[in-house]
Amino acid sequence: MSHEESFSVENFHKRTVKEMLPDEQPREKLMNYGADSLSDSELLAILIRTGTKKLNVIDTAKALLDQFGGLHNLVRKDWQALKVIPGIAKVKAITLEAAFELARRLQVAALGEEIQITSPEDVNAYFAPKLRHLTKETFIVGFLDNAKKLTGFSRISNGGKTATIVDTAEVMRQAVLNEANSIILIHNHPSGHNKASTADIQLTKRIAECGKLFGIPVDDHVIIAGYNFVSLRSEGLF
Repeated sequence: MSHEESFSVENFHKRTVKEMLPDEQPREKLMNYGADSLSDSELLAILIRTGTKKLNVIDTAKALLDQFGGLHNLVRKDWQALKVIPGIAKVKAITLEAAFELARRLQVAALGEEIQITSPEDVNAYFAPKLRHLTKETFIVGFLDNAKKLTGFSRISNGGKTATIVDTAEVMRQAVLNEANSIILIHNHPSGHNKASTADIQLTKRIAECGKLFGIPVDDHVIIAGYNFVSLRSEGLF
């Protein structure tokens, strides 16, 4: 049975949060011992705020984690998918999706306002929070100035779970419009497979050849695969 199929509440107890000892209640536990003392389900419970007649708020949070196979998979879901759990209506689901997005943006904000891209690690640090949890392939071109500072980026295409169609002409059009001195190519593998496919390599070569004509070199193509990544330049693939 997949995580997103219906579930049963039979395995969850029916004790209310008010019936718990103060040290067991998420808000009180956070105030007394700090946020890092809370489990994933307790932190989620604070965001969800209330449970249902059948599930208290902590068990509702546990049901969410169980349904989607843990926090790593949960944060990949949009608010429509989160509504599968009883007690997670539209407002709560939107609140959770907003919290997950804030967490991703905090990772990027920690890098500072000026992003310099001089290595695959730099690419991964900036773009992985934006791409690692997506369930569809997304292709991005990043624009660099002559000091290798990132001046912006553009999402060129969104595809399916295993591929996306990229228009080479559109990549170069965006590079010219954004006055890039050079570009970096980035896309994700939702499967988590961190190897470049033959199609990935061929696409990179086509864009690199086109870049030569425009005097806009391709510095690298980095594939984000969950918490791993691969650089095609480092692998000698173009």
